[in-house]
Amino acid sequence: MSHLFDHVDLRVSSFAEARKFYDVFLPALGFPKIRAAEIEVCYSVEGDFKTVPFIALNEESGHRGNANRIAFWADTEEEVNRLGAIILQAGARNVEGPEYCHDYTTGYYAVFFEDADGNKWEICCRNARVR
Repeated sequence: MSHLFDHVDLRVSSFAEARKFYDVFLPALGFPKIRAAEIEVCYSVEGDFKTVPFIALNEESGHRGNANRIAFWADTEEEVNRLGAIILQAGARNVEGPEYCHDYTTGYYAVFFEDADGNKWEICCRNARVR
């Protein structure tokens, strides 16, 4: 089995605050399994955390979000729109789009947003109908 990535570690200032967003966003994105431990919270696809991709939250006092952006693939514009609505309900901040990004490439459609700590995310479709 091949994976697009192994794992992503995110530093957050508060598990309680971060989970309000990530417990909604990541299961909708395809990471429904949640394992909470004292030192981290992990979201994965079904299976053993040693064998499947996962996203982990690590609590660090005084954490500040950074300028990196993590982008996830969507097959259609409708999927970008569906997830865009979910991230709004989950409390995403600084949301831009969903929108066509003609300056990127033809057919690029995306929603950009941040979590409560300023970590940057994107959900994009590269084969959108050009409008």
